[in-house]
Amino acid sequence: MDKDTNHVQQKRVPDLIIDDTDRKLLSALSEDSSQSYSDLGAIVHLSAPAVHERVKKMKAAGVITKATIDLDGAKIGRPFLAFIHVNYTGAAARENFAKLHEDADVEEIHSVAGDSCLLIKARCTDAPALDRLLVRMREFGEVTNTKSHIVLTTLLERGPQAELG
Repeated sequence: MDKDTNHVQQKRVPDLIIDDTDRKLLSALSEDSSQSYSDLGAIVHLSAPAVHERVKKMKAAGVITKATIDLDGAKIGRPFLAFIHVNYTGAAARENFAKLHEDADVEEIHSVAGDSCLLIKARCTDAPALDRLLVRMREFGEVTNTKSHIVLTTLLERGPQAELG
């Protein structure tokens, strides 16, 4: 017996084609992910079980990656929002910056093209907290410079939109 039978075959999820109904569902879920399948069905004119099946397929295909809540930064003690452009040299610095995911002040870390190497979104308690974050970042590698943009007012903040232009 040469055949290896000690593995479990992984079920392959077929590529999912997102139609207009799926986009309406995604849009409604992105507004409020706690809506019932019945309420979502009323929006897209489908039964609750049909909506449940579509959502299940979108989760399996990785279209829906998680359901979450939005927090008001000011009301939870983090009213100070900044975007930090970082430039560095050396290959190890990028990996070190990935460790910032452990820092509660850091919301997003993006490797970017253009005038900066990284763009970091930070939400802190105040300016001294941002200063402490910048000091920690300079310890990660050969940081050549940082430029911080302090947010005065947020006019729009949202994730990807399912509806096509």
